[in-house]
Amino acid sequence: MIKQTFQNPLLSGFYPDPSICRVGEDYYMVTSSFVYYPGLPIFHSRDLIHWEQIGHGIERPDQFDYKNCETSLGLWAPTIRYHEETFYIINTFVSEGREARRDNYIITAKDPVGPWSDPVFVEHADGIDSSLFFDDDGSMWYAGNYICPEALYEGHHGIYLCELDPGTFQFKGERRIIWDGSKSRSKWIEAPHIYKKDGYYYLMVAEGGTFINHSVMMARCTAIDGTYEICPRNPIVSHRHLPPLSDISVTGHADIVETQNGEWWMVLLAVRPYQNDSSISTTENCGHFHYNLGRETFMAPVIWDEDGWLRLANETGLINREERLPNLPAAYVPLADPNDDFESDTLAMIWNTIHPPVTPFYSLTERKGFLRLTLCPDRISEITTPAFIGRRQQHKLCQAKTAMEFTPASHMEEAGLVLIQDDRFNYIFTKAIKNGQTILRVAKTESGTYSILRELPVEPAERIYLSAQCNETTYSFYYGYSEREMICAMDGLDAALLSSTVNGGFTGAYMGMYASSNGSESENHADFDWFHYFY
Repeated sequence: MIKQTFQNPLLSGFYPDPSICRVGEDYYMVTSSFVYYPGLPIFHSRDLIHWEQIGHGIERPDQFDYKNCETSLGLWAPTIRYHEETFYIINTFVSEGREARRDNYIITAKDPVGPWSDPVFVEHADGIDSSLFFDDDGSMWYAGNYICPEALYEGHHGIYLCELDPGTFQFKGERRIIWDGSKSRSKWIEAPHIYKKDGYYYLMVAEGGTFINHSVMMARCTAIDGTYEICPRNPIVSHRHLPPLSDISVTGHADIVETQNGEWWMVLLAVRPYQNDSSISTTENCGHFHYNLGRETFMAPVIWDEDGWLRLANETGLINREERLPNLPAAYVPLADPNDDFESDTLAMIWNTIHPPVTPFYSLTERKGFLRLTLCPDRISEITTPAFIGRRQQHKLCQAKTAMEFTPASHMEEAGLVLIQDDRFNYIFTKAIKNGQTILRVAKTESGTYSILRELPVEPAERIYLSAQCNETTYSFYYGYSEREMICAMDGLDAALLSSTVNGGFTGAYMGMYASSNGSESENHADFDWFHYFY
């Protein structure tokens, strides 16, 4: 019997702020990536269930200068749209601090696989989470959020609209405020998307902040730049009324798409929290509420009611772990291989660096079948571009394992595995030397302070196997001199260190390979034969 349901999340792990569009029978989706490079992962599907990553919107180091961008800055909340044989992504690049500099730009491509154009910045476009809408007459519109200059309360934001010149992507005419948050006493309104249906322009926004009060709200108007009527049932989607430690929490930031069969579906972000009685303090007043995987992409059916407003089309009115399938033919795609033997000359799409490597620090060709990391002075605990190649942690229970060949030449050199939320919160498991003795070092960075947790002597063998075990509330490190040998280096490490509620950021945990000369110059390197991810 063919299963008639699918399991959320649609994209597991750190894939927040999804935006979706349809071209014929093909669906395309893009999510935020912040400082991880390549940026703006782009996915394709023909049945809304099976998604294959096909490219990135940002994949050339010269497209942006990420210098000094901490982990939760960079590329925020993209929107993808299609108009007259061209794909558009509009996005906000945030640098110099979350409230300091926000540049909104547009990139285009004839094929979503790429290449995508260099960014064209929209002058005088302040705010974040910008969006595009193409009207029936061919006009092109920009929607963005703004902070009300005379705020009546904390989080008093609104949405503005302005027509764009389709040739220059610059503002054309006057900006108009189409939703002032004070009308509905809404907080932190952002992520506007405009849709046209049955004579109305519908405006959908995120509201309530990016934590447990997150939600989706709507308004509508018969003129795109008119006075919008607020939906009386707002929020149309939220789990804010549920216990924070529900199976799914922090639902919001949505986009919708109509299938070729007339169904409507919503993609949005949410998290899968866990409880951890940790002593590590959080940046939110959230008790023992944690999530390491970041904000993930979920999907649910929606329907337009007789009164013309949107609602979830299921029995619970919630975002569920199990949901019915869309009325589309199943279209399977090759499963992404979680393991990498580094046999290709280019990195697989699962891999990212922190910031674009303007000066290359890795190679897949210098030693065929190995990923070679050149030891860089940069440290993983700095806002910089360390010699780090990582992938998302996508499961609460998982294991990462690698085979490394590395001989440290000085006490400043180290290489191995890193589990990281950002430069201020991470675990480091590396091979090094101390007083002439080969050691394995377990260290952590907490609130920006680096400390060594354990150093244990090991054999000076060139090849060593390193692994990290994730057990929802704890992490453990193991090593061995053969592939199946698992000697515990340190267990029971508090997973809350890598929780988004601890670092107060917008990303999820990464795990990967790392090499550093810790501020000194080095010509040494570390070779990684393979990296396996089990779940």
